[in-house]
Amino acid sequence: MTMMSNGKLGFLAFMVSCDSVSALTNPASLLSHQRATFAKNTLVSSKSVGSRVGCALRMSATVDPQVVTTKEYSDICGVEFTEDEMNKRLERTNFLYPKHVEVVTDFDDVVNEMVDGVLLETGEKSWQPQDYLPDMTADSWLEEVQELRDMASDIPDEVMVVLVGDMVTEEALPTYQTLLNTFEGCDDPIGTTDSPWAKWSRGWTSEENRHGDLLNKYLYLSGRCDMRSIEVTIQHLITSGFNPGAQKDPYRGFVYTSFQERATKVSHGNVAKLARKAGDKNLSRLCAKIAGDEGRHERAYQQFSEEILKRDPDGLLEVFGEMMRGQIVMPAELMTDGKNPMLYENFSGVAQRLGVYTAIDYADIIKHLVQRWDLEHLEGLSPEGEKEQQYLCRLPERYRKLAERSMNKKKKPNDDEPNMKPFSWIFDREVLVD
Repeated sequence: MTMMSNGKLGFLAFMVSCDSVSALTNPASLLSHQRATFAKNTLVSSKSVGSRVGCALRMSATVDPQVVTTKEYSDICGVEFTEDEMNKRLERTNFLYPKHVEVVTDFDDVVNEMVDGVLLETGEKSWQPQDYLPDMTADSWLEEVQELRDMASDIPDEVMVVLVGDMVTEEALPTYQTLLNTFEGCDDPIGTTDSPWAKWSRGWTSEENRHGDLLNKYLYLSGRCDMRSIEVTIQHLITSGFNPGAQKDPYRGFVYTSFQERATKVSHGNVAKLARKAGDKNLSRLCAKIAGDEGRHERAYQQFSEEILKRDPDGLLEVFGEMMRGQIVMPAELMTDGKNPMLYENFSGVAQRLGVYTAIDYADIIKHLVQRWDLEHLEGLSPEGEKEQQYLCRLPERYRKLAERSMNKKKKPNDDEPNMKPFSWIFDREVLVD
Protein backbone atom coordinates (compact mmCIF):
# COMPACT_ATOMS: atom_id res chain seq x y z
CA MET A 1 0.00 0.00 0.00
CA THR A 2 1.31 3.45 -0.87
CA MET A 3 1.94 5.64 2.16
CA MET A 4 0.45 9.13 2.07
CA SER A 5 1.42 12.33 3.78
CA ASN A 6 -0.72 13.86 6.52
CA GLY A 7 -1.62 16.64 4.12
CA LYS A 8 -2.90 14.22 1.50
CA LEU A 9 -4.86 12.28 4.09
CA GLY A 10 -6.39 15.51 5.27
CA PHE A 11 -8.01 16.19 1.89
CA LEU A 12 -9.27 12.66 1.12
CA ALA A 13 -13.06 12.37 1.32
CA PHE A 14 -15.68 9.80 0.42
CA MET A 15 -19.04 10.79 -1.06
CA VAL A 16 -21.73 8.14 -0.64
CA SER A 17 -25.11 8.67 -2.32
CA CYS A 18 -25.97 12.30 -1.64
CA ASP A 19 -24.00 12.54 1.60
CA SER A 20 -20.52 14.04 1.51
CA VAL A 21 -18.02 13.62 4.28
CA SER A 22 -16.02 16.68 5.12
CA ALA A 23 -12.25 16.34 5.22
CA LEU A 24 -10.84 16.00 8.69
CA THR A 25 -7.64 17.69 9.65
CA ASN A 26 -6.62 15.13 12.25
CA PRO A 27 -5.01 12.20 10.36
CA ALA A 28 -5.87 9.64 13.04
CA SER A 29 -9.47 10.78 13.20
CA LEU A 30 -9.69 10.75 9.41
CA LEU A 31 -8.33 7.21 9.14
CA SER A 32 -10.80 5.99 11.77
CA HIS A 33 -13.65 7.78 10.01
CA GLN A 34 -12.62 6.35 6.64
CA ARG A 35 -12.58 2.82 8.01
CA ALA A 36 -16.03 3.22 9.54
CA THR A 37 -17.40 4.80 6.37
CA PHE A 38 -15.89 2.11 4.16
CA ALA A 39 -17.36 -0.62 6.41
CA LYS A 40 -20.76 1.07 6.28
CA ASN A 41 -20.62 1.40 2.50
CA THR A 42 -19.54 -2.22 2.08
CA LEU A 43 -22.45 -3.38 4.25
CA VAL A 44 -25.00 -1.30 2.37
CA SER A 45 -23.56 -2.37 -0.96
CA SER A 46 -23.66 -6.06 -0.02
CA LYS A 47 -27.30 -5.76 0.99
CA SER A 48 -28.12 -4.27 -2.38
CA VAL A 49 -26.58 -7.14 -4.41
CA GLY A 50 -29.28 -8.76 -6.49
CA SER A 51 -31.62 -5.76 -6.39
CA ARG A 52 -32.29 -3.46 -9.30
CA VAL A 53 -29.55 -0.95 -10.15
CA GLY A 54 -32.03 1.86 -9.69
CA CYS A 55 -32.43 0.82 -6.05
CA ALA A 56 -28.76 0.08 -5.47
CA LEU A 57 -26.28 2.27 -3.68
CA ARG A 58 -24.83 4.92 -5.95
CA MET A 59 -21.23 5.63 -4.98
CA SER A 60 -18.78 8.06 -6.44
CA ALA A 61 -15.56 9.55 -5.12
CA THR A 62 -13.99 12.94 -5.02
CA VAL A 63 -10.24 13.02 -5.28
CA ASP A 64 -8.33 16.29 -5.33
CA PRO A 65 -5.43 15.57 -7.72
CA GLN A 66 -3.44 18.28 -5.97
CA VAL A 67 -3.15 16.24 -2.79
CA VAL A 68 -3.63 12.57 -3.80
CA THR A 69 -3.15 10.81 -7.09
CA THR A 70 -5.70 8.38 -8.54
CA LYS A 71 -3.16 5.58 -8.20
CA GLU A 72 -2.63 6.32 -4.50
CA TYR A 73 -6.40 6.39 -4.02
CA SER A 74 -6.82 3.07 -5.85
CA ASP A 75 -4.00 1.51 -3.84
CA ILE A 76 -5.80 2.37 -0.60
CA CYS A 77 -9.17 0.99 -1.65
CA GLY A 78 -8.04 -1.76 -3.99
CA VAL A 79 -10.31 -0.52 -6.78
CA GLU A 80 -10.82 2.55 -8.91
CA PHE A 81 -13.62 4.74 -7.63
CA THR A 82 -14.34 6.82 -10.68
CA GLU A 83 -18.06 7.32 -11.29
CA ASP A 84 -18.05 5.30 -14.54
CA GLU A 85 -16.19 2.43 -12.92
CA MET A 86 -18.55 2.34 -9.94
CA ASN A 87 -21.61 2.29 -12.20
CA LYS A 88 -20.12 -0.61 -14.15
CA ARG A 89 -19.41 -2.47 -10.91
CA LEU A 90 -22.97 -1.93 -9.72
CA GLU A 91 -24.33 -3.31 -12.97
CA ARG A 92 -22.13 -6.38 -12.65
CA THR A 93 -23.27 -6.97 -9.05
CA ASN A 94 -26.93 -6.40 -9.89
CA PHE A 95 -27.24 -10.19 -10.09
CA LEU A 96 -25.86 -12.95 -7.91
CA TYR A 97 -25.57 -15.13 -11.03
CA PRO A 98 -24.70 -12.82 -13.95
CA LYS A 99 -23.53 -15.70 -16.17
CA HIS A 100 -26.72 -17.65 -15.51
CA VAL A 101 -28.80 -14.59 -16.34
CA GLU A 102 -26.90 -14.17 -19.60
CA VAL A 103 -27.61 -17.81 -20.49
CA VAL A 104 -31.35 -17.78 -19.75
CA THR A 105 -31.92 -14.53 -21.61
CA ASP A 106 -30.16 -16.05 -24.61
CA PHE A 107 -33.09 -18.35 -25.35
CA ASP A 108 -35.97 -15.89 -25.05
CA ASP A 109 -37.22 -17.17 -28.40
CA VAL A 110 -37.66 -20.66 -26.94
CA VAL A 111 -39.61 -19.20 -24.01
CA ASN A 112 -41.88 -17.42 -26.47
CA GLU A 113 -42.46 -20.75 -28.21
CA MET A 114 -43.43 -22.29 -24.87
CA VAL A 115 -45.84 -19.44 -24.19
CA ASP A 116 -47.49 -19.93 -27.59
CA GLY A 117 -47.21 -23.71 -27.88
CA VAL A 118 -47.49 -25.09 -24.34
CA LEU A 119 -49.80 -22.71 -22.52
CA LEU A 120 -53.44 -22.93 -23.53
CA GLU A 121 -55.46 -20.00 -24.76
CA THR A 122 -57.26 -18.11 -22.04
CA GLY A 123 -60.97 -17.34 -21.91
CA GLU A 124 -63.66 -19.32 -23.66
CA LYS A 125 -61.24 -21.71 -25.39
CA SER A 126 -59.62 -22.81 -22.14
CA TRP A 127 -61.09 -25.35 -19.72
CA GLN A 128 -62.41 -23.97 -16.46
CA PRO A 129 -63.34 -25.63 -13.14
CA GLN A 130 -67.03 -25.11 -13.80
CA ASP A 131 -66.80 -27.46 -16.81
CA TYR A 132 -66.39 -30.35 -14.34
CA LEU A 133 -68.82 -29.30 -11.61
CA PRO A 134 -72.61 -29.13 -11.19
CA ASP A 135 -74.23 -26.06 -12.73
CA MET A 136 -75.82 -24.35 -9.74
CA THR A 137 -77.89 -22.11 -12.05
CA ALA A 138 -79.57 -25.02 -13.82
CA ASP A 139 -82.96 -26.38 -12.82
CA SER A 140 -81.31 -29.76 -12.34
CA TRP A 141 -78.66 -28.45 -9.94
CA LEU A 142 -79.92 -30.48 -7.00
CA GLU A 143 -79.81 -33.73 -8.97
CA GLU A 144 -76.30 -32.92 -10.22
CA VAL A 145 -75.03 -32.21 -6.71
CA GLN A 146 -76.65 -35.37 -5.39
CA GLU A 147 -75.00 -37.44 -8.13
CA LEU A 148 -71.60 -35.99 -7.21
CA ARG A 149 -72.18 -36.71 -3.52
CA ASP A 150 -73.35 -40.26 -4.20
CA MET A 151 -70.17 -41.09 -6.13
CA ALA A 152 -67.96 -39.30 -3.56
CA SER A 153 -69.52 -41.30 -0.73
CA ASP A 154 -67.65 -44.41 -1.91
CA ILE A 155 -64.21 -42.77 -1.84
CA PRO A 156 -62.21 -44.27 1.05
CA ASP A 157 -61.09 -41.86 3.77
CA GLU A 158 -57.44 -42.55 2.97
CA VAL A 159 -57.93 -41.46 -0.65
CA MET A 160 -59.84 -38.41 0.54
CA VAL A 161 -56.88 -37.46 2.77
CA VAL A 162 -54.47 -37.62 -0.17
CA LEU A 163 -56.87 -35.64 -2.34
CA VAL A 164 -57.14 -32.93 0.32
CA GLY A 165 -53.35 -32.79 0.67
CA ASP A 166 -52.97 -32.39 -3.08
CA MET A 167 -55.59 -29.65 -3.11
CA VAL A 168 -53.95 -27.75 -0.23
CA THR A 169 -50.65 -27.92 -2.12
CA GLU A 170 -52.30 -26.47 -5.24
CA GLU A 171 -54.00 -23.70 -3.28
CA ALA A 172 -50.63 -22.39 -2.09
CA LEU A 173 -50.07 -21.07 -5.62
CA PRO A 174 -49.20 -17.49 -4.49
CA THR A 175 -46.06 -18.93 -2.89
CA TYR A 176 -45.01 -20.62 -6.12
CA GLN A 177 -45.45 -17.52 -8.27
CA THR A 178 -43.40 -15.63 -5.72
CA LEU A 179 -40.71 -18.28 -6.13
CA LEU A 180 -40.70 -17.90 -9.93
CA ASN A 181 -40.19 -14.17 -9.54
CA THR A 182 -37.02 -14.75 -7.53
CA PHE A 183 -35.25 -16.50 -10.42
CA GLU A 184 -32.78 -13.92 -11.68
CA GLY A 185 -33.38 -12.92 -15.29
CA CYS A 186 -36.81 -14.60 -15.33
CA ASP A 187 -38.82 -12.26 -13.13
CA ASP A 188 -41.73 -9.91 -13.73
CA PRO A 189 -40.51 -6.76 -11.95
CA ILE A 190 -43.55 -4.53 -12.56
CA GLY A 191 -46.30 -7.14 -12.79
CA THR A 192 -47.11 -6.48 -16.45
CA THR A 193 -43.65 -6.83 -17.97
CA ASP A 194 -43.75 -7.70 -21.68
CA SER A 195 -40.77 -10.08 -21.59
CA PRO A 196 -41.09 -13.76 -22.59
CA TRP A 197 -40.24 -14.89 -19.06
CA ALA A 198 -42.84 -12.62 -17.46
CA LYS A 199 -45.48 -13.84 -19.91
CA TRP A 200 -44.59 -17.44 -19.10
CA SER A 201 -44.79 -16.81 -15.34
CA ARG A 202 -48.22 -15.19 -15.53
CA GLY A 203 -49.55 -17.73 -18.03
CA TRP A 204 -48.31 -20.70 -15.99
CA THR A 205 -49.86 -19.21 -12.85
CA SER A 206 -53.22 -18.63 -14.54
CA GLU A 207 -53.38 -22.29 -15.58
CA GLU A 208 -52.26 -23.63 -12.22
CA ASN A 209 -54.85 -21.47 -10.49
CA ARG A 210 -57.61 -23.65 -11.89
CA HIS A 211 -56.35 -26.76 -10.11
CA GLY A 212 -56.92 -25.63 -6.53
CA ASP A 213 -60.25 -24.03 -7.48
CA LEU A 214 -61.56 -27.25 -9.03
CA LEU A 215 -60.48 -29.58 -6.22
CA ASN A 216 -61.66 -27.15 -3.54
CA LYS A 217 -65.18 -26.92 -5.00
CA TYR A 218 -65.38 -30.66 -5.50
CA LEU A 219 -64.49 -31.31 -1.86
CA TYR A 220 -66.99 -28.71 -0.68
CA LEU A 221 -69.83 -30.24 -2.72
CA SER A 222 -68.90 -33.80 -1.69
CA GLY A 223 -69.85 -33.11 1.93
CA ARG A 224 -67.10 -35.46 3.08
CA CYS A 225 -64.67 -32.94 4.57
CA ASP A 226 -64.33 -30.31 7.27
CA MET A 227 -63.80 -27.40 4.89
CA ARG A 228 -62.93 -24.93 7.63
CA SER A 229 -60.07 -27.11 8.82
CA ILE A 230 -58.87 -27.39 5.22
CA GLU A 231 -59.07 -23.60 4.77
CA VAL A 232 -57.06 -23.11 7.97
CA THR A 233 -54.42 -25.46 6.58
CA ILE A 234 -54.23 -23.51 3.31
CA GLN A 235 -53.81 -20.22 5.14
CA HIS A 236 -51.09 -21.67 7.36
CA LEU A 237 -49.21 -23.04 4.36
CA ILE A 238 -49.25 -19.76 2.45
CA THR A 239 -48.23 -17.87 5.58
CA SER A 240 -45.39 -20.28 6.34
CA GLY A 241 -43.95 -19.99 2.83
CA PHE A 242 -41.74 -22.37 0.97
CA ASN A 243 -38.00 -22.60 0.35
CA PRO A 244 -36.86 -25.18 -2.23
CA GLY A 245 -33.26 -23.96 -2.04
CA ALA A 246 -33.30 -22.23 -5.43
CA GLN A 247 -31.32 -19.30 -3.98
CA LYS A 248 -32.52 -16.97 -6.78
CA ASP A 249 -30.56 -19.09 -9.27
CA PRO A 250 -32.50 -19.79 -12.50
CA TYR A 251 -30.47 -22.98 -13.02
CA ARG A 252 -31.55 -24.34 -9.64
CA GLY A 253 -35.05 -23.06 -10.20
CA PHE A 254 -35.57 -24.92 -13.45
CA VAL A 255 -34.02 -28.15 -12.19
CA TYR A 256 -36.47 -27.94 -9.28
CA THR A 257 -39.53 -27.19 -11.41
CA SER A 258 -38.53 -29.90 -13.92
CA PHE A 259 -38.62 -32.37 -11.04
CA GLN A 260 -41.61 -31.02 -9.13
CA GLU A 261 -44.00 -30.66 -12.05
CA ARG A 262 -43.44 -34.31 -12.93
CA ALA A 263 -43.95 -35.34 -9.30
CA THR A 264 -47.24 -33.42 -9.20
CA LYS A 265 -48.35 -35.07 -12.45
CA VAL A 266 -47.60 -38.50 -10.99
CA SER A 267 -49.56 -37.74 -7.80
CA HIS A 268 -52.69 -36.41 -9.53
CA GLY A 269 -52.59 -39.24 -12.07
CA ASN A 270 -52.47 -41.89 -9.35
CA VAL A 271 -55.34 -40.29 -7.41
CA ALA A 272 -57.35 -40.40 -10.65
CA LYS A 273 -56.74 -44.18 -10.81
CA LEU A 274 -57.82 -44.66 -7.18
CA ALA A 275 -60.97 -42.59 -7.76
CA ARG A 276 -61.88 -44.69 -10.81
CA LYS A 277 -61.32 -47.85 -8.81
CA ALA A 278 -63.69 -46.52 -6.12
CA GLY A 279 -66.36 -45.77 -8.72
CA ASP A 280 -66.09 -41.97 -8.82
CA LYS A 281 -65.65 -41.36 -12.53
CA ASN A 282 -66.16 -37.61 -12.07
CA LEU A 283 -63.27 -37.25 -9.62
CA SER A 284 -61.13 -39.48 -11.82
CA ARG A 285 -61.80 -37.25 -14.81
CA LEU A 286 -60.96 -33.97 -13.07
CA CYS A 287 -57.75 -35.36 -11.48
CA ALA A 288 -56.67 -36.63 -14.90
CA LYS A 289 -57.31 -33.19 -16.37
CA ILE A 290 -55.09 -31.57 -13.77
CA ALA A 291 -52.39 -34.20 -14.37
CA GLY A 292 -52.50 -33.30 -18.07
CA ASP A 293 -51.77 -29.65 -17.24
CA GLU A 294 -48.85 -30.65 -15.05
CA GLY A 295 -47.49 -32.80 -17.89
CA ARG A 296 -47.47 -29.85 -20.30
CA HIS A 297 -45.79 -27.62 -17.76
CA GLU A 298 -43.24 -30.32 -16.97
CA ARG A 299 -42.19 -30.49 -20.63
CA ALA A 300 -41.67 -26.74 -20.76
CA TYR A 301 -39.47 -26.56 -17.66
CA GLN A 302 -37.44 -29.52 -18.84
CA GLN A 303 -36.97 -27.77 -22.18
CA PHE A 304 -35.71 -24.67 -20.38
CA SER A 305 -33.14 -26.80 -18.56
CA GLU A 306 -32.13 -28.44 -21.84
CA GLU A 307 -31.48 -25.02 -23.35
CA ILE A 308 -29.21 -24.21 -20.40
CA LEU A 309 -27.35 -27.48 -20.97
CA LYS A 310 -26.68 -26.50 -24.58
CA ARG A 311 -25.05 -23.26 -23.46
CA ASP A 312 -23.51 -24.09 -20.08
CA PRO A 313 -23.43 -27.87 -19.47
CA ASP A 314 -20.86 -27.67 -16.68
CA GLY A 315 -22.96 -25.08 -14.86
CA LEU A 316 -26.19 -27.03 -14.94
CA LEU A 317 -24.52 -30.33 -14.02
CA GLU A 318 -22.92 -28.69 -11.00
CA VAL A 319 -26.29 -27.37 -9.82
CA PHE A 320 -28.14 -30.62 -10.57
CA GLY A 321 -25.52 -32.63 -8.67
CA GLU A 322 -25.64 -30.31 -5.66
CA MET A 323 -29.42 -30.52 -5.49
CA MET A 324 -29.42 -34.30 -5.74
CA ARG A 325 -26.87 -34.59 -2.94
CA GLY A 326 -29.44 -32.85 -0.81
CA GLN A 327 -33.09 -33.61 -1.37
CA ILE A 328 -35.86 -32.11 -3.48
CA VAL A 329 -38.12 -30.29 -1.04
CA MET A 330 -41.81 -30.95 -1.47
CA PRO A 331 -43.83 -27.71 -1.71
CA ALA A 332 -46.21 -28.57 1.15
CA GLU A 333 -43.64 -29.68 3.72
CA LEU A 334 -44.61 -26.81 6.08
CA MET A 335 -48.26 -27.90 6.00
CA THR A 336 -50.13 -27.68 9.31
CA ASP A 337 -53.73 -27.41 10.46
CA GLY A 338 -52.63 -25.55 13.58
CA LYS A 339 -53.16 -28.67 15.69
CA ASN A 340 -51.06 -31.51 14.35
CA PRO A 341 -47.35 -30.66 13.91
CA MET A 342 -46.88 -33.97 12.07
CA LEU A 343 -49.62 -33.34 9.52
CA TYR A 344 -47.35 -33.32 6.47
CA GLU A 345 -45.50 -36.46 7.58
CA ASN A 346 -48.82 -38.24 8.14
CA PHE A 347 -50.22 -37.08 4.80
CA SER A 348 -47.09 -38.16 2.91
CA GLY A 349 -47.14 -41.49 4.77
CA VAL A 350 -50.67 -42.17 3.50
CA ALA A 351 -49.64 -41.15 -0.04
CA GLN A 352 -46.66 -43.50 0.11
CA ARG A 353 -48.75 -46.43 1.40
CA LEU A 354 -51.39 -45.97 -1.32
CA GLY A 355 -48.76 -45.68 -4.05
CA VAL A 356 -49.81 -42.11 -4.91
CA TYR A 357 -46.28 -40.76 -4.58
CA THR A 358 -43.47 -42.99 -3.32
CA ALA A 359 -39.72 -43.18 -2.96
CA ILE A 360 -39.75 -45.29 -6.13
CA ASP A 361 -41.39 -42.40 -7.97
CA TYR A 362 -38.66 -40.09 -6.67
CA ALA A 363 -35.99 -42.39 -8.11
CA ASP A 364 -37.87 -42.75 -11.39
CA ILE A 365 -38.09 -38.97 -11.81
CA ILE A 366 -34.32 -38.66 -11.42
CA LYS A 367 -33.92 -41.38 -14.05
CA HIS A 368 -36.34 -39.60 -16.36
CA LEU A 369 -34.42 -36.31 -16.11
CA VAL A 370 -31.06 -37.99 -16.69
CA GLN A 371 -32.46 -39.65 -19.82
CA ARG A 372 -34.49 -36.64 -20.95
CA TRP A 373 -31.38 -34.45 -20.95
CA ASP A 374 -29.21 -37.28 -22.32
CA LEU A 375 -26.58 -36.62 -19.66
CA GLU A 376 -24.72 -39.82 -20.47
CA HIS A 377 -23.68 -38.53 -23.90
CA LEU A 378 -22.72 -34.96 -23.01
CA GLU A 379 -19.30 -34.05 -24.41
CA GLY A 380 -16.79 -31.24 -23.98
CA LEU A 381 -17.16 -31.13 -20.20
CA SER A 382 -14.56 -29.93 -17.74
CA PRO A 383 -13.04 -32.50 -15.34
CA GLU A 384 -15.46 -31.30 -12.66
CA GLY A 385 -18.35 -31.60 -15.11
CA GLU A 386 -17.37 -35.15 -15.99
CA LYS A 387 -17.40 -36.10 -12.31
CA GLU A 388 -20.92 -34.71 -11.94
CA GLN A 389 -21.96 -36.51 -15.12
CA GLN A 390 -20.80 -39.84 -13.74
CA TYR A 391 -22.44 -39.20 -10.37
CA LEU A 392 -25.80 -38.24 -11.89
CA CYS A 393 -25.89 -41.09 -14.40
CA ARG A 394 -25.32 -43.64 -11.62
CA LEU A 395 -27.73 -41.97 -9.20
CA PRO A 396 -31.13 -43.33 -10.38
CA GLU A 397 -30.16 -46.95 -9.81
CA ARG A 398 -28.69 -46.16 -6.40
CA TYR A 399 -31.84 -44.29 -5.36
CA ARG A 400 -34.09 -47.04 -6.63
CA LYS A 401 -32.25 -49.72 -4.64
CA LEU A 402 -32.49 -47.61 -1.48
CA ALA A 403 -36.17 -46.95 -2.13
CA GLU A 404 -36.99 -50.62 -2.68
CA ARG A 405 -35.10 -51.58 0.46
CA SER A 406 -36.97 -48.97 2.48
CA MET A 407 -40.39 -49.94 1.12
CA ASN A 408 -39.77 -53.66 1.61
CA LYS A 409 -38.79 -52.99 5.21
CA LYS A 410 -42.09 -51.22 5.84
CA LYS A 411 -44.05 -54.11 4.32
CA LYS A 412 -42.62 -56.67 6.76
CA PRO A 413 -45.21 -57.78 9.32
CA ASN A 414 -44.58 -56.86 12.93
CA ASP A 415 -46.29 -57.08 16.25
CA ASP A 416 -46.98 -53.36 16.53
CA GLU A 417 -50.46 -51.95 16.40
CA PRO A 418 -51.50 -50.37 13.08
CA ASN A 419 -50.27 -46.80 12.84
CA MET A 420 -53.61 -45.00 12.70
CA LYS A 421 -53.69 -41.21 12.74
CA PRO A 422 -56.62 -38.77 12.93
CA PHE A 423 -57.00 -36.06 10.28
CA SER A 424 -58.92 -32.89 11.07
CA TRP A 425 -59.72 -32.59 7.37
CA ILE A 426 -62.14 -35.52 7.68
CA PHE A 427 -63.53 -34.66 11.11
CA ASP A 428 -60.70 -36.45 12.97
CA ARG A 429 -61.50 -39.85 11.54
CA GLU A 430 -58.43 -42.09 11.68
CA VAL A 431 -56.51 -43.36 8.69
CA LEU A 432 -53.73 -45.94 8.44
CA VAL A 433 -50.53 -43.98 7.80
CA ASP A 434 -47.97 -46.74 7.16
